[in-house]
Amino acid sequence: MTTTCSAPGKIYLFGEHAVVYGKRAIASAINLRTTATVSESDQTTISSILGTTGIDYMAHPYISRCIESLAVPPVSVRINSDIPVGSGLGSSAAAVIATLGALNVEFRLMMDSVMLADVGHRIERDVQGSASPTDTAVSTMGGTMLVNPGVSSSRLRMIECDIVIGDTEEFSSTKELVGNVRILHEDYPEVMDSIFDTIDNLSGIGTLLIEKGDYRSVGELMKIDHGLLDAIGVGSAKLSRLAYAARDAGAYGAKITGAGGGGCIVALVRGLGTYASGGGADAVASAINDAGGRAIITKASEDGVVVRETF
Repeated sequence: MTTTCSAPGKIYLFGEHAVVYGKRAIASAINLRTTATVSESDQTTISSILGTTGIDYMAHPYISRCIESLAVPPVSVRINSDIPVGSGLGSSAAAVIATLGALNVEFRLMMDSVMLADVGHRIERDVQGSASPTDTAVSTMGGTMLVNPGVSSSRLRMIECDIVIGDTEEFSSTKELVGNVRILHEDYPEVMDSIFDTIDNLSGIGTLLIEKGDYRSVGELMKIDHGLLDAIGVGSAKLSRLAYAARDAGAYGAKITGAGGGGCIVALVRGLGTYASGGGADAVASAINDAGGRAIITKASEDGVVVRETF
């Protein structure tokens, strides 16, 4: 039997890095997806844009860990993705959840969505050394979510405005950046805790604004969050250049999304929300491109991991 599953990438509105320290985060699935096709085989192989290997923790660490953690028979796994790697859009989580979903169906493992998200989080943590539950939860469940570590995750009203991503096309290592923030936290715990508490407050206020569809105000808080992420050392000149270009073109707000260092910014722009002022997606995308980035216009996705086909 062969099974194909896909899972979405994600954007953070608030909470990256702080969520690793137990603070709230708001993230949303987006219409960029990773597909995993699995089938029983004589020997285990993993194929992607990086080539074809067996179990290989250099080329395919996340997929290798998926296979070994579930202790399944020899399997062929093929990965295809719309999500730029190392971009802060949850490429690893989408690959993990798509693979786990396909293995779950292929080998009748009977994992529900909560178990898939939990196993996926453990795999990301094993590979990266530290990881938040946000990426795998959103990739599994889809939609826009408030993630509250150790308490619960709740589904929010879907983001109804357009989303423009600005890709710096500069790779960032989540493991390295999370490690750098951890060192900073160890050296200056009171300062860092205060910043994380402020980011947590942004998530709390942002929840109410998203439920109202007040994307103009959400955008204002995103600008604050961008500054805080810059303050903890995960910004870059190019990330800020793209964020400011998007804002100047009329975006409600724009900020780093994900680990930072390189990767992407995310901008909310005029769409279907209650508050309809601001620049449109095309204008914001053009400004990002002119500033040296690669713009991607997308929307929030209601769907999390889905089975595409089984035969």
